Amino acid sequence: MPDPLPAPPPKRDDRLPYRLRGRLLSSVELALFRALTQMNAGRYVICPKVALNDVFLIVRPNENVHYFNKIFRKHVDFLLCDPQSMKPAFGVELVKPIVKSETRTADQFMQDLFQGADIPLVHVPSAEKYEISELVNLFQLAVTKSNATQHVEDASDSVPICPVCGRMMVLRIQRDGPEKGREYYGCLDNPFCPGVLPILR
Repeated sequence: MPDPLPAPPPKRDDRLPYRLRGRLLSSVELALFRALTQMNAGRYVICPKVALNDVFLIVRPNENVHYFNKIFRKHVDFLLCDPQSMKPAFGVELVKPIVKSETRTADQFMQDLFQGADIPLVHVPSAEKYEISELVNLFQLAVTKSNATQHVEDASDSVPICPVCGRMMVLRIQRDGPEKGREYYGCLDNPFCPGVLPILR
């Protein structure tokens, strides 16, 4: 009697080594998303976890690697965009409660980044539940801060966003006039865009 056929080899898992994480948002993020949806009432598209390098670009990336590293693999928790153009209108960041006199470096960087692009950034303390009236107050506060006059404190600290058109700015030198030789930031789209930021020493 012939030997029985050998058993087939065990089935190999040929799938790629990726698995679904589960859910996109944590319970705190989901609670805020629902509150933002209720407050928003369809005025904006709410995009969660948007990569910063999908929102901002770096001028002269080979020269400004340091600035690229600041936004690489980082995201804003929520980005509220105009439903027609998808232009960013608000950024929303969840923040941990901090001591009144304390300022976290990462939170300050995000504030400066969005403020330079003339996009209000709303800092929302982490919680399991959010009151709509409190969120409205936080949005109003962010708009007030965004409307304040912007200046660049030092040319080496940041590459700002043009307050007129939203493009990145480049370091320029005044060629003539009483301010000849003085450095300032001018819009990348100059002379088509008049955006200028002085550098305060």
